[in-house]
Amino acid sequence: LALKKRPTHVYDGSLVLGNMMLAAESLGLGSCWIHRAKEEFESEEGKKILEKAGVNGDEYEGIGHLALGYPSYEEKPKAAPRRPGYVKWVE
Repeated sequence: LALKKRPTHVYDGSLVLGNMMLAAESLGLGSCWIHRAKEEFESEEGKKILEKAGVNGDEYEGIGHLALGYPSYEEKPKAAPRRPGYVKWVE
């Protein structure tokens, strides 16, 4: 959730989720960003969840959920080869 009155709330919330994913990776955990929090917390059921948690749903917007777990592979897969010329350096 992010405070709606902040003009950068979506960007800030997204950055938090990205940093959480990096932290999970550093601990050997897998993660998956689930991008349905806005719609969820705008629904009647979602509003009840926020109310039960003591959160004013009118002030906050759902940005995303983060699922965490242990990967099913034993060795981390290697990154796919990068396309040549995809990154352009400008000096």
